Amino acid sequence: MIPASPALVAQAGARPLSRWALLLICLAYLLPGQLSREPWRQGDLTSFGFMAALARGESSWWTPTLAGLAAPDGALLPYWLGAGSMLALPMLDTALAARLPFILLLALVLALVWYATFHFARTEAAQPVAFAFGGEANTLDYARALADAALLALIASLGLLRIGHEATSALLQLVGAGLWLYAMAAAPYRDRRAQVLVALGLLILSLSGAPFVALLLALAGLLICQYSRFEGARRLRWGLALGMLTAGAAAFISHAWTWRLDALQAGNLLQLLLWFLWPSGALTLWTLWRWRGHLGFRHIAVPLSLAAVGLLACLSMGGSDRALLVALPGLAVLASFALPTLKRGASAMLDWFSLFFFSAAALFVWAYYLALHTPWFPKLLANVQRQSPGFQAEFEGLALLLAVAGTLAWLTLVRWRSSRQRAALWRSLVLPAGGLVLLWLLFMTLLRPAADRALGHQSLLSQLQLAIPAEADCVAAPGQSLDVLSTLQALGKWRTDGRTPLASSSCSWALLRLPRRVSYQPPEGWEAVRQIERPADRGTWYWVLRRR
Repeated sequence: MIPASPALVAQAGARPLSRWALLLICLAYLLPGQLSREPWRQGDLTSFGFMAALARGESSWWTPTLAGLAAPDGALLPYWLGAGSMLALPMLDTALAARLPFILLLALVLALVWYATFHFARTEAAQPVAFAFGGEANTLDYARALADAALLALIASLGLLRIGHEATSALLQLVGAGLWLYAMAAAPYRDRRAQVLVALGLLILSLSGAPFVALLLALAGLLICQYSRFEGARRLRWGLALGMLTAGAAAFISHAWTWRLDALQAGNLLQLLLWFLWPSGALTLWTLWRWRGHLGFRHIAVPLSLAAVGLLACLSMGGSDRALLVALPGLAVLASFALPTLKRGASAMLDWFSLFFFSAAALFVWAYYLALHTPWFPKLLANVQRQSPGFQAEFEGLALLLAVAGTLAWLTLVRWRSSRQRAALWRSLVLPAGGLVLLWLLFMTLLRPAADRALGHQSLLSQLQLAIPAEADCVAAPGQSLDVLSTLQALGKWRTDGRTPLASSSCSWALLRLPRRVSYQPPEGWEAVRQIERPADRGTWYWVLRRR
């Protein structure tokens, strides 16, 4: 027996968002900065290094290495995609070519969340209360409105913003989780498609370095499908079993069955959860309370299982934000089911918070832009110069035009939201999603050159090129981070050895990153040639050594 639904939705509330408006929001989220941005340090630059090594034949495709070091996450598929794109598109900048497949993958994630929510909302248990004299929301209109809301909730997620725009294994893990979610939702309606996609999703998770996540999702799916009322969902057990076997075999072949457990710090975890899961996390808590009688039904149980697996992966890895990324599709679906039960006061509070926060943040970005190009706001200019000494901003007319258009679109959205569509289910998520899209657009148009200077590789690479000759036989960099090795090998194109200790290295040059407080004496047979400072790496020097 299905418990009473907590959702009260009239037909006016099930009005879908304009397809053109939704498409523009998605494009404004996907494209800014992607065509000209440098690979940023940490995950983005590290992944690019492995991709470039494969594309240039410097590494085996079955065991990707960078400067002699294997990939720490055991992933294969992200590096295959990036390297394959480099080889297929040699006319493009290598960083752009590597990034193109991942732009499409992020678009696929958005589509999967929309369709998964649409199928969940069509089930009988998810329907709103029927009115005594009619007028309740039509099933398909209600499903479309909730799907729009889930898509907006995913776009509005702060945790997806930077990681979702990087070419890393985390995005492929998100795709695998999205395929699992969609297949679980569509199984009663699209049986054969769901069988194929759920197995594919688990395999993608395994090949992108998350075999344990694939195993947990397969077990959760088997449990849910075992007790499902839908014949198509029960048959999905075959696809889940196949996916679990292929994912396990792929992890065995790629040596991805490795434990990556880290100590957990409660304070850091709480801070991560508060900003990373906004606003979906807060709305999910409300959903679980209002739909507490439906926890065993598919529209709650499936996305909740995905969110729980993502949170468990995050906890086991010491509060990893990239592991928590897997939870976002499930949280977006759960957040959409909060909206039919949300009080008007809570909805208004979310609107006002989004309006003031994102408007203030946009003004702050514009102030920094004016500081870079006018005599105004000298303190803000000093902040930029402190992070990037010597940075000189260049005027880009197209970037300014796009930023102005985005700002005007935000003002139009605020006016439109306050005057129309007051009954629509998705109304509470329009401003959070639109505001985050605005900030990303402004940041990647007005401040992208400064961000590239602070987060990119060029400032370090240009100094290294002055110190190390292009024809150097080899550069030893033992114990250095993978993004430094990527700068040397993938961008500087020096043959790099990150494994051999300096004392036994055959290289004629070496690079070490050491704390400034350390009085460093080069080992016997080596001499210091240059000290390099990168402002973003505070408290450290890069020492360039040459063999005597």
